[in-house]
Amino acid sequence: MSLTAVTPAIPARSVPRIGFVSLGCPKALVDSEHILSRLKAEGYEMAESYHGADLVVVNTCGFIDAAVAESLDAIGEALAENGKVIVTGCLGARDGGAFVREAHPHVLAVTGPHAADEVLQAVHAYLPRPHEPFVDLLPPQGIKLTPRHYAYLKISEGCNHHCTFCIIPHLRGTLVSYPIGSVLGEAETLLNAGVRELLVVSQDTGAYGADLRYRTGFHNGRPLKTRVAVLAQELDALGRARQAWVRLHYVYPYPHVDDLVTLMRDTAGSEGGLLPYLDMPLQHASPRLLKAMQRPAAPEKVIDRIRAWRRALPSLTLRSTFIVGFPGETEDDFSTLLQFLDEAQLDRVGAFAYSPVEGAAANALPDAVPEEIKQERLARFMEAQAEISARRLQNKIGLTMTVLVDQLAEAKQGRKKTVIALARSAADAPEIDGLVQIADGHHLQPGAFVKVNIEAATEHDLIGRVG
Repeated sequence: MSLTAVTPAIPARSVPRIGFVSLGCPKALVDSEHILSRLKAEGYEMAESYHGADLVVVNTCGFIDAAVAESLDAIGEALAENGKVIVTGCLGARDGGAFVREAHPHVLAVTGPHAADEVLQAVHAYLPRPHEPFVDLLPPQGIKLTPRHYAYLKISEGCNHHCTFCIIPHLRGTLVSYPIGSVLGEAETLLNAGVRELLVVSQDTGAYGADLRYRTGFHNGRPLKTRVAVLAQELDALGRARQAWVRLHYVYPYPHVDDLVTLMRDTAGSEGGLLPYLDMPLQHASPRLLKAMQRPAAPEKVIDRIRAWRRALPSLTLRSTFIVGFPGETEDDFSTLLQFLDEAQLDRVGAFAYSPVEGAAANALPDAVPEEIKQERLARFMEAQAEISARRLQNKIGLTMTVLVDQLAEAKQGRKKTVIALARSAADAPEIDGLVQIADGHHLQPGAFVKVNIEAATEHDLIGRVG
């Protein structure tokens, strides 16, 4: 008797679908993009809802209490809505995963940050891949969680600092710089795919290559030292050739940053290339508190360096972040911080009230600041910075600026609704800085560069029309 093969009916949804929740900083976002890219390459599809997913991956943040709470809530929501959850990211590194499992014992697996291999293994265990990988399932630039016209370029992992308020080295390890050839290759791929702004991120961008003793790498057959200045020069050349911006984040004010400012000075008038923008996490200005934080305790040198940079490059935009209410902070310490703010005249500033982070050395410091005083100082700090920001933006009225369009949005003009364009200047990083509102920008497309005449300013944003 011969047997006849019977092909089983194919279910309506035969391709396994993954839901993904990405929390935390841009470095975590890059981790999410790498995981999603590998899942897509293996044939998995991405689900837009919990109920449309066969399994959910949650990439967590564990830096401060608010981020921990948000991550635990996200895991709980995914479990309630879907039931099958894999956890990765910084929170997963706490106590080897025990912290997450104690709060949510029904998660399928827990990994730490930058652990794409472990996440893929967990996915394979609970949701086998549909077939062997096919390269044509994945676009050259991989899966991106940012808009098409900008992307984060991570150049290293981990950090060699031991700030008492931070547990990043415990979660992500010590500094590991990526090979310069690999970083430049990824940058080229992104630019060739239409990215018009590269945002360079790491835990400590200025230290790039220090762990490798600045050894020589290769890109397109050319030997290149693994140094941040060399990397910036190469990215600047790529940006100029492709008419794309390059923006540096998380740059501590090391002496060799002077070289970066010189490079920015040389290219400040170009359409593309390295932007005159530095993001420096300074944290405080009181020498006593900086010492308690185990941070460089020479704010007067920072002021001198800022003044020298601005003399060399008047268009330089400086952004920083600060902590108020750190244990032991007195009113005199806070006054020192406000004085520094007034002297530095930073363009963009973020701040948060100190909150204890589990595992941080600062938890053992005496003289905790009461919560109401923290919030009162935070309000005073932001009020002082708002005045500085408003003054600096007022000085830009009348200028013609090149901006990058992010999106179109609905706005009210009197009783009428109209469509405007929301864009960013060289002084504005996405998500954290201000915007340029283009009143007559309804015809513009996201990802386009356009010249705008600045007509007005608020505390944080500029308003203009197409020039």
